[in-house]
Amino acid sequence: PPAGAPGARPGAVAAVSAEPAWTPPIVHTLAVFTVTRSVEAVLWPDPFADFRLERWGYHYGEAFTKPPLFDADQPAFRWDHDPWPINVIGHGLLGSEIYFRARSCRFGVPAAVAFAIAGTHLWEYGYEANGVRPSALDLVYTPLAGALLGELRHATWRAAGGIESAPARVLVRALVDPFGEIERGADIFDC
Repeated sequence: PPAGAPGARPGAVAAVSAEPAWTPPIVHTLAVFTVTRSVEAVLWPDPFADFRLERWGYHYGEAFTKPPLFDADQPAFRWDHDPWPINVIGHGLLGSEIYFRARSCRFGVPAAVAFAIAGTHLWEYGYEANGVRPSALDLVYTPLAGALLGELRHATWRAAGGIESAPARVLVRALVDPFGEIERGADIFDC
């Protein structure tokens, strides 16, 4: 008998679908982007809190008619005129969050990389383009760094499943995936 049914063996586990779950990573990514974009508007009101439609039209026009920003005269990881901690740490973590949510919802590596690339393009051309031109650095670095860091997080999260101590297991998983653990703990999503 299946897990949970009368007569099922103790400790039987219900079958888990091997198919990727699309809704959790999409909703999670959109929520992260919305919160991040709102924080940008508070921290850098110029240009991110400028809600005039003519400014948005101008910036979106630039985003879709000019190549992504890349200033080779700037120091490494400042090619888009942003501070390097924003580019290296911030975009690495953002890419990792997108990639890892896809991996934790049963996407394979190639599909999670594609999801991170698509998410990065949505961020650069959708969420941020009403304030600044898309960044060539961000378009490349965010999904690549995200895949590397995200795969490390994924491997650590899975390995934590083997920790016998429930409090230690929960702690490790919460450190590796704080937002995901909140979502799973609140029964918002199961992956």
